[in-house]
Amino acid sequence: MGAYEFYEVVKNPPIAWVYLNRPEKKNAMNPPAWKESITIFKDLDEDSEIRVVIVAGKGPCFSAGIDLIGMSSELSELMEANQKGGVKWRLINKIRPLQDAISCIEWCRKPVIAAIHGYCIGAGLDMVTACDIRICSSDAQFCLKEAAVGFVADVGVLQRIPLIVGQGIARELAYTAKLIDAKRAKDVLLVNEIYEDYNALMAGAEKMADEIAGNSPLAVQASKNVLNFGIGKTVEEGLRYVASISSNIIPSDDLMEAIAAFSEKRKPQFKGE
Repeated sequence: MGAYEFYEVVKNPPIAWVYLNRPEKKNAMNPPAWKESITIFKDLDEDSEIRVVIVAGKGPCFSAGIDLIGMSSELSELMEANQKGGVKWRLINKIRPLQDAISCIEWCRKPVIAAIHGYCIGAGLDMVTACDIRICSSDAQFCLKEAAVGFVADVGVLQRIPLIVGQGIARELAYTAKLIDAKRAKDVLLVNEIYEDYNALMAGAEKMADEIAGNSPLAVQASKNVLNFGIGKTVEEGLRYVASISSNIIPSDDLMEAIAAFSEKRKPQFKGE
């Protein structure tokens, strides 16, 4: 992979680390942040050596959110004096790629762990809600900020966070735009676990990634596929879908390896085949 302006990608198979790497600006998301993510997660999706992705921030925090000043040239329609239909039409076409820049994390077949420290605000919260699992350090603070600056959050958090924390908490966060700390975030199930500090968080993220990577890639990726499909569907629709997925991935070399490892009393060595 080539070098990126906003992100730093480190591959250490079977784990890949995607760092938000604009620490001098608290990882505020400027135009490269929105343009590079799709390429990055497409590459990670296609890399057979990578089984788990960890997203984290360099510097003082995960992300302070969207860089409004930096994005002003990309979204010039926001400042148009005459907000007529043509202006609105152009703006809609610019919002959709921003949505895709977050959704690509969800589209990636590999499980994605968000390791969050410090501020996780606005667009940063959009990003982590598109991840499969969120963990944080004790100094983490979360904020669904958009109502405080005159926006409606429009790149995915309002669609995803109710599925994580429920409607009541989601609406409280959206309407108040208040900061919540790590403890509250864990209490409302926004994060799975709290670690003492940044180093413990990174170690915890890697340990969880290793646990995931030790399982059959076929089964893990199929599980993500089925869980994503099930959002907004009935149980019956989900059951019909998973029957198809299950019948498509078995039998497999991974399944045969699991059986052999069990009989030989050893740890299985899965290859995702």
